[in-house]
Amino acid sequence: MPLRKFSQLVSVLLVEKITVDIWSDIVCPWRHLGKRRFDLALAGFERADDVDVRLRAFELDPHGRPDDPRTTPERMRDDLGMTPQQAAAGLRRITAMAADAGLDYHLDRARPVNSFDAHRLVQYAASAGVGDRVQDRLLRAFTSEGVNIADRGELVRLAAEAGLDADAAARMLAGDAHADDVRADEELGRRVGVSGVPTFLVGGRFLLAGAQPVEVFADALRRAGEQDATP
Repeated sequence: MPLRKFSQLVSVLLVEKITVDIWSDIVCPWRHLGKRRFDLALAGFERADDVDVRLRAFELDPHGRPDDPRTTPERMRDDLGMTPQQAAAGLRRITAMAADAGLDYHLDRARPVNSFDAHRLVQYAASAGVGDRVQDRLLRAFTSEGVNIADRGELVRLAAEAGLDADAAARMLAGDAHADDVRADEELGRRVGVSGVPTFLVGGRFLLAGAQPVEVFADALRRAGEQDATP
């Protein structure tokens, strides 16, 4: 076989990894649902081992208070001008959608506080190889348990439950480690057009906003895989 043709054949066989960048905020109830649907799509993807998921930070409310006592329904009324009935109807809708995906939401007690430290913790966890587990634990704490995820003591507890060393997590949170990483993620998100969360950039090509259906994520993964395999 001529050398050139052999090289072309190798380039077809040696496919690269498929990157998936996910911008999200812990205090967004759509994030947990979107992550579950993406995880279901990934579990059914034949090239799942070739997918490299990169967790990216995005703050819905960068100026939010870490000690804000208001719950999600109260914020919907205060910030969005919804009536109590409208807020309740909206939360019933997303709760039912979450239940269909196997999630147990209790957004009546969720507190959308400042999420900057939570993002730093996820970045730290990712560097230790447990970013996905820590983010999952934080999402469950927010959507189901009413935990204040701006409270550093709670963050340490949740991190330890997800497999991080509690003392190391506490030391990290006491300083400013990974603050630059969070800001870099936010800047990158602005450059690629992220305006809300969750947003998924699949294969560096397909930008999907929101908690898309499982089949939409599955199709994006398949198409990204096909493009990655193109010589």
